[in-house]
Amino acid sequence: MSVFDLFRKKNSGSIAKDRLKLLLVSDRASCSPEIMEAIKNDIIQVISKYMEIDAEGLDIQITQTECEGSEGKVPALFANIPIKDIRK
Repeated sequence: MSVFDLFRKKNSGSIAKDRLKLLLVSDRASCSPEIMEAIKNDIIQVISKYMEIDAEGLDIQITQTECEGSEGKVPALFANIPIKDIRK
């Protein structure tokens, strides 16, 4: 990911889709869309130090999963991050 990718314009459909995803994810996690966006940006920033990723293809989801040692389900963060290349 280059610095210029951050400033590339998206079409309105893509922006709306991203906002809807963040809204759904934040609702499941009981946190605001702003927090989810900050988490997504932090993940992109950290992983970009070590590998080139497709930030547009990044998908973050919060789901409910069973956890050993606790009764019931707990929130879990899943991130699908397309990797373009490993930095050396």
